[in-house]
Amino acid sequence: MSGLFDVSKETILVTGASQGLGRQFARVLAAHGAAVALAARQADKLKSLEEEIRGKGGRAAAVALDVTDTASIARAVDAAEAALGPVTVLINNAGIAIEKLATEQTEADWDAVIGANLKGAYFLATEVARRMIARKQSGNIVNIASVLGTGVLKAVSPYAISKAGIIQATKAMALELAGQNIRINALAPGYIDTEMNHAFWSTPAGERLAKRIPQRRVGAESDLDGAILLLASQASRYMTGSVITVDGGFLLN
Repeated sequence: MSGLFDVSKETILVTGASQGLGRQFARVLAAHGAAVALAARQADKLKSLEEEIRGKGGRAAAVALDVTDTASIARAVDAAEAALGPVTVLINNAGIAIEKLATEQTEADWDAVIGANLKGAYFLATEVARRMIARKQSGNIVNIASVLGTGVLKAVSPYAISKAGIIQATKAMALELAGQNIRINALAPGYIDTEMNHAFWSTPAGERLAKRIPQRRVGAESDLDGAILLLASQASRYMTGSVITVDGGFLLN
């Protein structure tokens, strides 16, 4: 069965790879043999991760990417493919959140969140898909959604809206591209402890939120390893338009 989850023949572009979930996805996929293109705006962190993966015998290349700039998207995919070969899997992970009540969100806040999380992800997916079609190559796109694409909390309305959009984009594109042998699925994580939010979980608000999770704990980055390997590999070959939720039961509340 281990061969089902083999990604050693894949060239995988991971966005938002400089930190958090994107970095973990890149590490896991590289450890399982994939050639991994590491894409983000923070070049110094990407180079450090590239050196780490190569130091362990993996294949990696850092590429600069700003998903809010469509010209940057094309350049990043060009650079990834020049370094590692045609992209066969996209992990569409880059995104941001701005925490304010809806009545305090500005147009600039809205544009930043929707531009990165929805518009950027959509146009990166379409750029990669066009190249796959031109090569008559099967392909696989994994969009990183969120439990807030279906559930909601206060103070993150543009983020929740963007992730709901990602879920619908996943389904719409999956329907359109199935005939081209391109699969598109989404992973919807719940609350995961990362370096960006680690301090929050020891605050009273963080402790209250953690208690709402039926498993009574916040997820670790490694709790998503199995799901990302499933979606990136041929183990999910008969899945398209699916959304995999990994949230400790959070949405059951």
